[in-house]
Amino acid sequence: MKKTARVTILHPDLGIGGAERLIVDAAVGLKARGHSVRIFTNQYNRSHCFQETLDLDITTVVQYIPRSLFGKCHALLAYLKMIIAALYIVIFHGDSDVILSDSVSASQFVLRYFSRAKLVFYCHYPDKLLTQRDGTFKSLYRSIIDSVEERTTGLADAICVNSNFTKTVVQDTFKSLKDRELKVLYPSLNTEFFDSIEYSDDFGNDVKLNEKYVFTSLNRFERKKNVILALDAFACLKSNLSDEEFSQCHLVIAGGYDEKNQENIEHYGELETHRVKLGIPHEQITFLRSPTDKQKVNLIRRSRAILYTPDREHFGIVPVEAMYLGTPVIAVNTGGPLETVRDNETGFLVNQTAEAFAEKMIELLKDEKKYQKLSKEGPKRVLQHFGFEAFSKELDKIILSVF
Repeated sequence: MKKTARVTILHPDLGIGGAERLIVDAAVGLKARGHSVRIFTNQYNRSHCFQETLDLDITTVVQYIPRSLFGKCHALLAYLKMIIAALYIVIFHGDSDVILSDSVSASQFVLRYFSRAKLVFYCHYPDKLLTQRDGTFKSLYRSIIDSVEERTTGLADAICVNSNFTKTVVQDTFKSLKDRELKVLYPSLNTEFFDSIEYSDDFGNDVKLNEKYVFTSLNRFERKKNVILALDAFACLKSNLSDEEFSQCHLVIAGGYDEKNQENIEHYGELETHRVKLGIPHEQITFLRSPTDKQKVNLIRRSRAILYTPDREHFGIVPVEAMYLGTPVIAVNTGGPLETVRDNETGFLVNQTAEAFAEKMIELLKDEKKYQKLSKEGPKRVLQHFGFEAFSKELDKIILSVF
């Protein structure tokens, strides 16, 4: 009889994003393999979440604590909230066999010394590398946070990373983990869920896509996602096509948008201002905030290519989604896309310039045979390397190895 475990998952903010997609897939996959699964999080909104979460056992803890204090202390408050959530689990749910946590490692201290559960930590990318250190106080504050991050990450019984790229970065960043085994567990695609969404050209009253060629950027409205590059590339495309050719093109900037997130609000305004500066006609661009799953899937299907602009992205699930749906990807040639996208087979890996992106956009516009080839190869690659079944099986193996 197959051995099963009581698995508790702890995640900071169960919104809409790559890290959240992985946690949802982990929960669904482990449940399908007979484990009991419950999720604890500091933030969850049923109107801003992945559809599958509505059928999961989810508990929010200290949701009332803000994300920042006047725009400061994001990391400190994230650590505090995760520590409180960990204490809640220890006190009220001490029967956990395995606790899987990710993103914020501070909770590992509580879980290691006050719980009998085995610990699995999924490191998407070192937080140490995602923040600026301007000023003496900020440098001192971050040095303490960084030390805690490294020490508590190492407390896990098993440490997972999302790519070989991230594995190298983690070992170079956290010297104490250089000799630890880091398990590469690629995020997966729940292909059954994508297949279940019916084809539709109806994106709602706010989205009208009448042009022949649609290019789409799918990322959260955050500056680090480098979405401005998609705007620059579209402007460069305009400069290299005739007016008639360009009139058949449309750019969609879509992604997760949280009305409580100040950066989301500010960056949305920055992108609109940049569009005006570039002279891109407003009727040829659509900004779509927090699209539904149905909108997102059909938007990818409708697109000639997905423009994936983040630099040194640790993994990036969007290129995998696009390939499965038969849409070529044009991505920056750094980080995770080097492991997901096959250059000139399922998409293109290019330098981080508007000219490089525009060149491949034009190629996909004018070379139908190349477009069809890339479109056909994408699903094959995803099923072979990033399928939901492969992910669930590997995660199940990791859970049982520590249990």
